[in-house]
Formats: sequence, C-alpha cells, structure tokens
Amino acid sequence: MVQQPNEQDIEKMVRDYQVVQEQLRMYAVQLEQLKAQKVELERANEEVGGSSGKVYISVGGVIVETTKDKALADLKDRVELSDTRISSVTKQFNELRSREKQLSERITEIYKSAQGGQQ
Repeated sequence: MVQQPNEQDIEKMVRDYQVVQEQLRMYAVQLEQLKAQKVELERANEEVGGSSGKVYISVGGVIVETTKDKALADLKDRVELSDTRISSVTKQFNELRSREKQLSERITEIYKSAQGGQQ
C-alpha cells in the first residue's frame, strides 16, 4: 500500500507548484521578448539587404558607418544567437511545463484521495 504524504509534504508540493508557475510566467515573458527581438533583427536584415546607400550600426551606444556586407554578417550572427537563445528557453519552458503538470496531477490525486477518505 502506498503511504499517503503528510501535511508538510503536501504543503511543500503546493509551494513547489507555485514556484514552477512563477518560473513559467518568467520564461513566457522572456520567450516573447526574444521572439520580438528576432523579428526586429529580421526586419533590420531586410532593410540593410535592400539598401543601396550608407549603412550604420550601433556599437556600444555609438553609431558608426560600416559596409553592407559587415552589417549583414553581424545581423546574421545576431539572428543565429537569438535562435539559440529561443531554443534554450523553449526547452527550459517545456521542462517546467512538464514538472507543473506532474505536480498538479499529484496534488489533485492527493486531494481527491483525502476527499474520498472523509466520506
């Protein structure tokens, strides 16, 4: 027979669940920010790619002139870095979502079992 968790174990599970939910919210915000940055980078890439005049980039708060090829290479690198970060955060988000589901199911199971035992 499986031993029912005591009240302290249940409280810890609920706290863990709440922490996971807060982490999920933070990762969701971070993902949205990263995706927005990627869209901006892609838009900048299109603009630079279609330009025929001078190209300027921002370097540490200073705007400097550069070649179109260098600007495109820099944008390509930044898009790749953005993709890597999005992938990493998405993986962590999905792992947390799985943990949240497990905790939720376990907590629900415990409460249903407690309700059944009281009737």
